[in-house]
Order: sequence, then C-alpha cells, then structure tokens
Amino acid sequence: MKSHAAVLAAAAFLLHCATLAAAPIDDLVAKAKKEGTLELLAPSTLGPQGAQALAAAFNKKYGLNAKVNYSPSNNMVGDVAKVVTQEAAGARPEWDVMVVTDAHHATLWLRKLHQPFHYAKLGVDPRWVQYDNGTVIMANQFVYPAYNKTALSDKDVPKRWEDLLDRKWKGGKLGMSTTTHHLARLAAGSWGEQRTTEFVKALAKQDLVLGTMGALYTRLQTGEILAIATLTDSYINTAKKAGAPIIHADKIEPVVSPAYNAGVPKGATDPNTGALFAIFLTTVEGQNLWEQYGGQTSAFIPGTTAYKYAQGKKVLYMKPEQAETIDRLSTDYGKILGFQ
Repeated sequence: MKSHAAVLAAAAFLLHCATLAAAPIDDLVAKAKKEGTLELLAPSTLGPQGAQALAAAFNKKYGLNAKVNYSPSNNMVGDVAKVVTQEAAGARPEWDVMVVTDAHHATLWLRKLHQPFHYAKLGVDPRWVQYDNGTVIMANQFVYPAYNKTALSDKDVPKRWEDLLDRKWKGGKLGMSTTTHHLARLAAGSWGEQRTTEFVKALAKQDLVLGTMGALYTRLQTGEILAIATLTDSYINTAKKAGAPIIHADKIEPVVSPAYNAGVPKGATDPNTGALFAIFLTTVEGQNLWEQYGGQTSAFIPGTTAYKYAQGKKVLYMKPEQAETIDRLSTDYGKILGFQ
C-alpha cells in the first residue's frame, strides 16, 4: 500500500513539474494566437518553399493559424543596418524575428535592439541562449574559400588562407562578399588582430570583385570569377542541389563557423509569435526542416550532421565576449576592402 501511495505521489509530482514547465510556453502560445502574423527575415538560401514548410509545421505544432511572410536576406549587413536606422527614426522594425548570423545579431545587441525573452524557461537549452536572452542559436554554417571546379585546376586550389594572396588571383579573378565578419572572426580567434589586419590589407590589393554572396555565387557559376574568398555552406548546399560545379576549398584551417541565431528585434509588431518561432527552430521539427531546406544543423548537438563534420577540425566559433571586437573589425575590414 505504501509502495502504491509512493508511486502515486511521485506521479503527481512529475505531473506538477510538467505543468509548471509547460505553463510559460502555453502562455506564449496564447499571446501568439492573439497576434496572428509573422514577418520573418531569414537567409535567401532557405527559399520560399523552405519558409512555407517551416510555417506549416510551426502552425501545426502550436495550434496556430499565423500568416508567415518570408523576406529573403541577401545582405545581412544591410538588413541589420536598416533595423538600426529604423530605431533611430522611431519606426518599428520590419520583421518580428530575424534569422541572421551571431555577428549580425551582435550589432543589434551592442545597441540594445533585441526584445529579450526567458528562452531557457521556455524550453530552450540554456547553452543555446545568447545576447542577454535576445537570441537563440539554431544552426551552424561552415565557411571556406570556394571555387568553380570546372574552371580551376587542382593545383591552383587554395590550401591555406594565405594562398588567396598569390599573384595568380589578380585581375578580377577573386570575389569578396560583404560578409567581412568572416575575416573578423579570424582576428578574434587564433590569428589575432595584427595578423588578420595585415592579411586583409594584402587581400585588398588583389583586384577583388566585390558584392553580396548571392551575386558573387552567380558570377562564380558563369566563370566571371574563379573563386570567392569566403562562402558559406548554404551556397554549397544550393550548388549540390542544382548540380552546379561550386565547391569549398575545404582543406583550409581554421574553419570559420558562424552560427545562425534567431531573435526578436526591439519594437517588433508581433514579438510573441517571433519568439515562439525562434523556439520552434530549436525543436526536432524545426531542425529537420532547416537541414532539409537550408542545409544546416547545430554543431553543438551530438549526432547532428554539423556536429559530426566538426569533429577533428580546427573550428572557430564566436563567443559573446568577442562581439564588440568582431563588430568593430567587420566595419574596419569593409572599409579596407572597399565596401565603404
């Protein structure tokens, strides 16, 4: 009898705990149901089909009927700058949730432009929560130089970052995108600021073709350029699906690994729906769909594709304490390379 009573008591306790854990997310769901719309900024490589699949699964999981409007991001630097400008003008941001890299969210965090939520209390692993409860990490990219394998011989493929400084790249053969934070991560990481800045100054003398990653990816396919100094695996995944001859120079180390973070900008019109969507992206359903359409998973969860890929490699992950340095150097390197 005592044993049976103990079992009932334990069951009641577990049920009570489950109810307490569920209450915060249930409250957020209730608030989201009153909003009904979600303005989503996410990478262009996700695509409309991927955004629609995520929206359908999101609505199904939480019993919503939210209209999800997807804005594809081809220039995260410009998108974040727009939010900063809108805040300064007293206007609301265009988006309810922004899926951009940790470096771009750092720009918002340093200006206190996130709407914080207690994501850990809402079920997100605390190790995934960043920027004073402003964002959650939901996936990792891997960044290397990339090239057109039909236009570049094996002997010319870069084996080190410094190989991009070779004279053979002069004359408009090498592209450099607006993602200068990729290089800033080298400075904040193992290379240090002096070595990286010298590298960037030398790179600027290579007659670079400047542009967004999307534009340079197209020029790489057509053979207008032979390589891009840094390209995310999002575009490599796109190339694989399309049968395009674009691949990474993946023998290079250290590997730069930006994280996609999801966060709600300060003043968002539908912040609760935005926060709930950020949480959804960390769930099994969200992760599976993001890998299917966007190509990434988290490098911090054992068993995922990204986790397995990172094993045995020298990978640079951004730490919150590096945010100010990376934000500053991203701007400095943009000026050196000719973007400003």
